[in-house]
Amino acid sequence: MTASKGERPNRRPQVDPLGHLRAQTAPPWDVYLTGTVFLDIIFTGLDSAPVRGTESWARGMGSSPGGVANMATALARLGLRTSLAAAFGDDHYGEYCWDALEQGEGIDLSTSRTVPGWHSPVTVSMAYEGERTMVSHGHAAPPEESAPDCPPHARAAVASLTPGVHAPWVAQAASKGTRIFADVGWDETGAWDLAGLADLAHCEAFLPNAEEAMRYTRTECPRAAARALTDHVPVAVVTLGSKGAYAVDGRTGETAEVPAIAVEAMDPTGAGDVFVAGFVTGTLADWPLADRLAFAGLTAALSVQEFGGSLSAPGWCEIGAWWRRVQSLESQDPAALSRYAFLDDLLPKEHISPWPLRRAVPTIGFRRSA
Repeated sequence: MTASKGERPNRRPQVDPLGHLRAQTAPPWDVYLTGTVFLDIIFTGLDSAPVRGTESWARGMGSSPGGVANMATALARLGLRTSLAAAFGDDHYGEYCWDALEQGEGIDLSTSRTVPGWHSPVTVSMAYEGERTMVSHGHAAPPEESAPDCPPHARAAVASLTPGVHAPWVAQAASKGTRIFADVGWDETGAWDLAGLADLAHCEAFLPNAEEAMRYTRTECPRAAARALTDHVPVAVVTLGSKGAYAVDGRTGETAEVPAIAVEAMDPTGAGDVFVAGFVTGTLADWPLADRLAFAGLTAALSVQEFGGSLSAPGWCEIGAWWRRVQSLESQDPAALSRYAFLDDLLPKEHISPWPLRRAVPTIGFRRSA
């Protein structure tokens, strides 16, 4: 037996990047997602990886919803109407994650469920030297708690492809006109066979990292890999880590490459999800390919300066503050600034009031003051 909770709170985004597309006949949701929500516990400020038989002390710690919550939160904070289907444990962790996503971020959870007697999956992430090491624990939710047979109508959906696994909801959503964006994890089988990614045929865009792209295409260059991927999907985006990202639109032949923004990273958890959310936002808003890449890279760069995967995602206030700050520095390269000039048309002329974004904190469950 399952139970659903609450109604979606009425939140107004600071900036609505799809405002010019809103109409009464538009889908009720901008983006639909499904997946597993974790409770993330993040340790930062480690000088090195933990050593067997010793105790390491971290200078920072945060807790936040993780897993698919990273992507859902990033999308919602960029002003997209986001619907998430997920199973939540009926423990304190599950209640915290539900409240953080629904009440804190305005994410629709009408297709999500609380599963009695099922505990929330947990991931402990340790960040050091710009990388992270994770340890997770959890059990699969009961089969009846999987994604809905008929996903809600949305402009777009984000799918995480798994080799050899077919997710029927992807084809169902695509048949309704939903634009599917996909990422992929490491292929533990070692086959690296694109034929094993059956749902890729329904996708508009595929966003692997450079190593994944080259292994799937049997190429030795990320850019060649991106071009090869357009034989299988209209738009290929290959992330290049500290070197930025490269994209090819196979329908038009358009290519774009944008370098990464240099920042001091506190915690890289969820940065890839934030990148995808930025690219989805720009695509739905009909921006040029280079602007989509630049925006995705910017949002990811801002996210790594905060704790946690989901609650590190930036909102428009942070984006606006960054844009004002870099323009005020006399040492800025004019050519680099021009790459982000499209933000002038997005950000309101008046100062954006701070959005009360939740951030990852060392503990959860503090009593709220009256």
